[in-house]
This record gives sequence, structure tokens and C-alpha cells, in this order.
Amino acid sequence: MKNLLAGVSLVAGIAGIAGIALAQTVPSQFVVSGKDAEKIQDFGTINLNTAERIVETCEKAADAQGVKISAYVLDHDGNYVYVDRMDGQGYLNIITAEMKARTALQGREPSKIRMNRVIQDPAVEMQQIQLGFFPNSGGLPIVINHQLIGAIGVGGSAPKPPVWSDEICAHKALTEVIGAANTPPLVQDLPRQRREPGKVPVPKFVVNAVPKSELPAEFVVSGKGASNVLDANQISLAAAKKIARVCRDYAAAHNQTVSVFVIDNAGEFVHMERMDGQVYNNIKTALLKAQTALRTRQPTSIRAAQLKNDPSGLPRSVYQYNFFGVAGGIPIVVDGQMIGAVGVGGGNADEACAIEGLKATFGNRVTVPVYPTAANDTRNG
Repeated sequence: MKNLLAGVSLVAGIAGIAGIALAQTVPSQFVVSGKDAEKIQDFGTINLNTAERIVETCEKAADAQGVKISAYVLDHDGNYVYVDRMDGQGYLNIITAEMKARTALQGREPSKIRMNRVIQDPAVEMQQIQLGFFPNSGGLPIVINHQLIGAIGVGGSAPKPPVWSDEICAHKALTEVIGAANTPPLVQDLPRQRREPGKVPVPKFVVNAVPKSELPAEFVVSGKGASNVLDANQISLAAAKKIARVCRDYAAAHNQTVSVFVIDNAGEFVHMERMDGQVYNNIKTALLKAQTALRTRQPTSIRAAQLKNDPSGLPRSVYQYNFFGVAGGIPIVVDGQMIGAVGVGGGNADEACAIEGLKATFGNRVTVPVYPTAANDTRNG
């Protein structure tokens, strides 16, 4: 009996130590805490408020330089926390920002360090790529009190060191938000070896007129931004952020948390945010809903209802079409023009959340789903 009690005491002691280990040394304003942290069993990951402040600070610095950027903030598990694509950013600008963030996260160091290794020895670039790294400047780990809580990646602007670069943008933002003591120093810029240009003529592809949209400029990419992407009918960052923020407020008012993705009509990220306490499946399903709504040109609740009425279509829908038949994804159609899609996941009324965001942003100009009264309501999921 004495041994049993000793064993129980030992277990209790270990449990107590484990409980202490959960506590984080990072100030609470920077990380997920309280009940939201308990949901994900993690008190050491970056919160939405900090991620949002970092990205918006970087964007202000970019505006001051007259350039545009794409920015990704990931948590320390590699999940999306906050994503912005400023108007006029194309595919390469967007995807490289994510690759830089993941390189900084996986390597636990600025991505320029790997770029400099390649500059010094070009033969190692293939090895770096094989390991899943993107050896380019612009990714920084986010570390507070020696604790890694996430990473930021910035892409899309031409470097002009020492005045400006993607890395400088991220560095300025981290310094302002989390302090100079927690921000890794800027990495030295190594001179690149100049190569003689090839003799193959490179064609130019410049539009004679800026692409125009029938929609108001605040809703869509316009002006120089539109000429960069040859498309004036994709949703603007300002409109995307308003949709997400209204949805976020709606969720909070109903004691819920959600993840929100807004993508353009080419399927590229425009804006994303993950409220504190959301786990991987909440984030992933929000993205799948947005992508499904974009591809099908209809709310995902339609397919959800169709599959409930006829489950035989499920294998084809999932495995051959890669659709996600759960409510919460809506194509963004304004004045009859589709300019993107929104996907919401993680709440109990994801589609209602998306609709609130769409109505607040576009008013009665936006197309939203209308449902007949039915016993099997598919709007929540």
C-alpha cells in the first residue's frame, strides 16, 4: 500500500511538472493564452493580434517606399495565422512569401542565411531545395524570450539595400511590434556574382490600357495594381479584410472562433486570419471551402445539401473533383461579377458568418444564398 501511495505521489508530481511546463515565458499580449490556449494545448504560439500588427506595420513601411508586398505569418507548427496580399501582387510574389516564412520556421533562422550560403557556393542550392528550403531573403523567425512562437515571410518587392528589401520590411515590423531585443539582426548582404546575359531575346508583355472593372475601385484591384496582374476583377485587399473582420466580430459575439480565407478568382490568397484557439482542421477546412466555392461557382452548402439528398455522389465529389461539401464557402459575386471566394471554418454557423461579412462589405450588391425552410438545414458546418 505504501508503494502504491508512493507511486501515486510520483505520478501526481510528474503531472504537476507537466502543468508547469505548459506555462510560457512570453508576455501574454504576444501569444495565445487562457481558454483558447487550452483548446490547442499550447501557450507558446503567436496570437492573431500580434500577427495582424506585424503584417500591417510591414505594409505601412511598404507604402512609404511606394511598393507592394505579400506577407505570411505562421505559428510555430506551420499553420496559417495571418496572410495579406497587397493589390497588384502576382502568383510568384504570393507563393514566395509563404516559402520564406516556412524556411525561417524550419531552419529557426533568417532565410537570407541560406541565400548567402548559395551565393557563396551555388552547388548547394539544389540540396537546400531538396530539403524543402527556399534560399531567399525575406523570412524571419519570431522569437520572444528565446521562445519560437512563429515566423514571418515577406515577398514581392525589389531589394534596394540598405534602404529596402523584404527582409528589412519584416525586420522593421518585428522591431516595432515585439521590440529590438527580440528581433534577429539583419543578415549581411553578400555581393552576387554577375552573369553575362544570354542572347535569347526576351519579349515584352505590357498592356496598352489599364484593365477596367464595372465595379467600384474599393471592391477590386484597379489602376497600376490591375495592370500588374492583367485583371481588374479580383477582390481588393481592403474588401477582403473587411469581410474577414466582420466575420471575426460576428463569431466573437456568438462566443465562437473561426478561420477565414479570402481568395481571388485565380485561387490565390488575398487575406487570411485564424482566431486564437483554432486548430489545424478548422484552418484547413476554411481553405477547402473557399477553394470549392471558387471552383463550383456556388456556395458549398448547395453541394452539402445535394450529398445529403444523394450520398452516392460523395466518392466522386471527394476523390475525383476534390470538393469539400460542408457549408461555409461562398463565391464572392458583386453586381453579377465573381471576384473571389470566402471560406469560413471552425464555428457553428460558418456560412452565416461569411454572409455577415459579405453584406457588411458589399451591401445589397452581393449575391448570397437563400434557403427554403426545410427540416434538414445545411447552413451550419
